[in-house]
Amino acid sequence: MKIAFLGPEGSYSHLAAKEFLKTEGTEVSLGNKWNECVPFRNFPEVLQAVACGRVDAAAIPIENSLQGGVSQNLDLLQAAEDLYAVKETVLRVDHRLIYKDGVRFSEIGRVYSHRQALDQCSGFLAKQMPFASLRETESTAFGASKAMEDDSGKSAAIAGAHAENLREGFVMGEECISDEKSNFTHFLLIKKGAQELPKTSSRVFFSAVCPHRPGSLLALLRIIADCGINMTKIESRPVKNRPGDYRFFIEADCNISSAEVQEMLSQIQKNTLECKLLGAYHRS
Repeated sequence: MKIAFLGPEGSYSHLAAKEFLKTEGTEVSLGNKWNECVPFRNFPEVLQAVACGRVDAAAIPIENSLQGGVSQNLDLLQAAEDLYAVKETVLRVDHRLIYKDGVRFSEIGRVYSHRQALDQCSGFLAKQMPFASLRETESTAFGASKAMEDDSGKSAAIAGAHAENLREGFVMGEECISDEKSNFTHFLLIKKGAQELPKTSSRVFFSAVCPHRPGSLLALLRIIADCGINMTKIESRPVKNRPGDYRFFIEADCNISSAEVQEMLSQIQKNTLECKLLGAYHRS
């Protein structure tokens, strides 16, 4: 089985992909004869690889306990045709500073990492290297590679504690530098085709766009409550090319095969402008 992830190797997405491979077992699909994780440059390429059949699945982050939903991936999953979340895993995020051995923090002029990692370590960066330029990269692993290309010692990176193969002369800090030490990211395993959805689930993930009238969101929430279903999260995103319209991404504790869920989705479909099932999976 092949699982796509945001590369290069060593990113948190790579770690999640390896966790999903463990749960997928040794099943063979689409003619593959081995299990492997396949890196891609960005999240659009990751999901496109699933859509066109280059890989069997993809591991994408969907929510961080500090930063909330990963907006880009919410939008990509919404826009994708026939792609569904079928499994969930949660990883603890342990950000560490990678820098040249012997260099003082005050001498570091550039810090490379993924935008979310930079944001999650903003307090540390402001205190320890307030004048350093923050350079956004496509992944934490790629940021580490960029920093280690600089022999001057003026570049550093933020990467996961699991990062390996540091270049000679570079070291990893011994402590987590996140502003909040209890930091977790939820990842989803994405597959193509409704037939890949599990027969039963403990959570259902869907989106809906409410009509532009007073109480429309309340009416949506009432449908969910009247079916005796508990929401675990709700997040809004602007609807592209429709200023003023918002799409709500909702996750709920429920079984996709239950009559209550089917009734809920049916009622939401009838009473909203749009409704789309995004996935079903068991609680991690």
